[in-house]
Amino acid sequence: MQAVANSPTTATYRWYVIFVLLLAQTFSFLDRMIMGLLVVPIRASFDISDTQYSLLAGLAFSLFYALMGIPLARIADSSNRRNLIAWGIVVWSMMTALCALAKNFWMLFFARMGVGVGEAALGPAAYSMITDYFPKSILARALSIYMLGVTLGSGFAYMLGGSVVAYVQTLGTISVPILGDMQGWQMTFLIVGIPGLLVALLLRTTVAEPERGAAAATNSIPIAEVKNYVWQRRRAYGSHIFGISIFIMVVYALNLWGPTYFIRTFDFSIAEAGWTFGMLMLCAGSAGLLTAGFFADKWMQRGALDAYVKVILLSMLCMMPCTIGLGFAATPTVGVIVMSLAVFFSAFQGGISGGIIQLMTPNRMRGQVMAVFLLVANLIGLGLGPTVLAATTDYVFGSDDAIGKAIALCGAILCPLGALILWSGIRHIRIEIEGQS
Repeated sequence: MQAVANSPTTATYRWYVIFVLLLAQTFSFLDRMIMGLLVVPIRASFDISDTQYSLLAGLAFSLFYALMGIPLARIADSSNRRNLIAWGIVVWSMMTALCALAKNFWMLFFARMGVGVGEAALGPAAYSMITDYFPKSILARALSIYMLGVTLGSGFAYMLGGSVVAYVQTLGTISVPILGDMQGWQMTFLIVGIPGLLVALLLRTTVAEPERGAAAATNSIPIAEVKNYVWQRRRAYGSHIFGISIFIMVVYALNLWGPTYFIRTFDFSIAEAGWTFGMLMLCAGSAGLLTAGFFADKWMQRGALDAYVKVILLSMLCMMPCTIGLGFAATPTVGVIVMSLAVFFSAFQGGISGGIIQLMTPNRMRGQVMAVFLLVANLIGLGLGPTVLAATTDYVFGSDDAIGKAIALCGAILCPLGALILWSGIRHIRIEIEGQS
């Protein structure tokens, strides 16, 4: 079944593929970030601290997301990427729904690990497909539009999720046929998990696997060869991977704890916080992604091979004063304005950080090297970022209400550190991109 009339080589069809992958990314982040709205009811149900909650929202997901990334990327480098993504969507959607059955901390922890396993199939395969579909002259824009799924998924998770959570919480215990009695937060997982199965069906039936680049072959390159390739170019890959990973500790911490910041600092309700932060993700986050893609492409077309890196460095430097400002915002209006700027700059890296890996790496290695990048970025960024912020709130300031000051302290340290590490390898990154041109 081919629902789109255009051939896979036409521009219209290529952008249709971006649309479908965007939907997949949207549901990926919808299932991933819904945890940001469930802090209060889950903490109350399991009697846990911010730090323990951050392990459910960050480490549980990122641990298996990272560990499964490389074996799934090897499949993406040698097999049908479209089918791999479709099966990944099925797995993470079912595991999100399974979170509804959790009766204690560890049951929810293991269910969230399963969500990570499914979502690990998406990143390397999608980036590889898009790079084969689009020329380098517009690749940054294509990747940035695909990564709009991050802001759309997070935004819808918070806007719709906030309304759903607020509503189901008023119902108390809900009796569900077969599943039995469920609390409101458990129903939320069911509601956001099941629709992803429709996206898997759409992808499987309407998207064609693109022809791989000229350097591609039927068999995946041995992992030892990939390891040697990256190690020989460790200054380029290391500075990029670790610089971005340190920075997105702040990004993920902000994404997860953003609604809670408004709830604790300005007494927003769950619905108000979800709607406010969701709108910021949709508007400011999407604007940041598209702005970064536009300027990176323009800069690249003028011959600046390190254009992607420079755009990300700019966003890191601009992000730092925004996070500090959140610690001192005295009114809801100021808080919303400063948060919108923080979200705008945090989104710059979303599409083009992975694009740098694609530009530096030979076709047959892209999936595996991308998986290494995602492994480190998610273990450090998602695995540690929300927990570092939560631990700062719990153990440095000793108060839930000090979440703004915790954001300020983390941003003041981590943003310049990530920028310094990335800047240290910019010359080596430029050399590697030139070698693949």
